[in-house]
Amino acid sequence: MLDVSLLGTGGMMPLPYRWLTSLMLRYRGKSILIDCGEGTQIALREKGWSPKPIDIICFTHYHADHISGLPGMLLTMGNAERTEPLLLIGPRGLNRVVSSLRIIAPELPFEIRCMEIAESEQVFSFDGFQIKAFKVNHNVVCYGYSMIVERGGRFDRERALEQEIPMKLWNRLQKGETVIQEGRTFTPEMVLGPKRKGLKVTYCTDTRPVESISVNAAGSDLLILEGMYGEPEKLAKAKEHKHMTMYEAAQLARKAQVPELWLTHYSPSLLRPEEYMTEVRKIFPAAVAARDGRTTELRFDEE
Repeated sequence: MLDVSLLGTGGMMPLPYRWLTSLMLRYRGKSILIDCGEGTQIALREKGWSPKPIDIICFTHYHADHISGLPGMLLTMGNAERTEPLLLIGPRGLNRVVSSLRIIAPELPFEIRCMEIAESEQVFSFDGFQIKAFKVNHNVVCYGYSMIVERGGRFDRERALEQEIPMKLWNRLQKGETVIQEGRTFTPEMVLGPKRKGLKVTYCTDTRPVESISVNAAGSDLLILEGMYGEPEKLAKAKEHKHMTMYEAAQLARKAQVPELWLTHYSPSLLRPEEYMTEVRKIFPAAVAARDGRTTELRFDEE
């Protein structure tokens, strides 16, 4: 099961009912935060989740509405007596940006590790899941992210017995390990069926519509895109500042053939995004004007 919570849906500046951009993903005890805008800590509290167990924070880019909440978040983690290392992932310049922000959070009881994205597309692999970063088109270097949970084939007990594979190796093979014992090599393919459908969430804000979004969103169970403007007359403004309208996001979702689209990262002038959804849903019927705290649980097909 993969928990997904859109903590903040605002762009540029927070509003009394809308915090700045952040998304939380939780899978098998791991917590991943994407972006950390102002108000993220409050949004976490409102959700009833704690910042202490966050394992990874990914940044799309370094505009203030996506990273301004980081120093306070680090201090709160430290005050909660966290000692485990924290991994940060982001575009080039991450070390410099974090070092600058830490002027107001200089002493922490845990290590911060920074991994900078060096390519237009880059995959970071962890135990049980991957995070894929892909470059988009904003007025500074900016990336979208997909979290991918792959799922191996079902364990075939009869095949294991027929091949006289020692039972003590079954668990390791089921986890994808290749084991050599007494001169014999045992591979996962010997006991596993074909791969099953996993889980995938794709998240992207602050960009013009580009091919990399629909390509990387393909196969996602949930697509989360910025819908900065709902007013049709603001298309020119979206193009000038390299953002997307709600309609352009819907077109990308339709092209990627995803089952559901959440819109986020609204302009402060867009007070009631739901007023524009009738027209948006003519393009992509499964579109949602998400609000802060919107949450879902994604499950594997057989669950």
